[in-house]
Amino acid sequence: MRYAHPRTGRLLLAAGLLSLVAACNSAKPGPTASLEGFTPDPALKTASTRNLTGRVSRACVVTQGRLQSVPETALARPCGCYAQKTLASLDRGELESYRTSGYFNDSAKAKALAALDACQLPRPV
Repeated sequence: MRYAHPRTGRLLLAAGLLSLVAACNSAKPGPTASLEGFTPDPALKTASTRNLTGRVSRACVVTQGRLQSVPETALARPCGCYAQKTLASLDRGELESYRTSGYFNDSAKAKALAALDACQLPRPV
């Protein structure tokens, strides 16, 4: 069967392929999909600064241990550095955001990345 307009067939084929690709891409989880269902620890709201430093340090040890494939004990000092520098650099609003949500907001992330660099830890991808 021949189309009266050969371009029409190509356009329909292109549109079909484009919609197929779009449907496949929309099925992939986005970068925030891992936060779905995440509930921050209610203890964060009243935790002391020392407790928050310990929590951030522990999260760093776990993340960096996976990233670098080294024992967690080797990361205690650099992650302690990271946690102290990060929390010391946060302003009141960023700290409150962390206490409420359980993760760093965008401005706090920039400060956390600077702390990773200062403590000579690789940035997660």
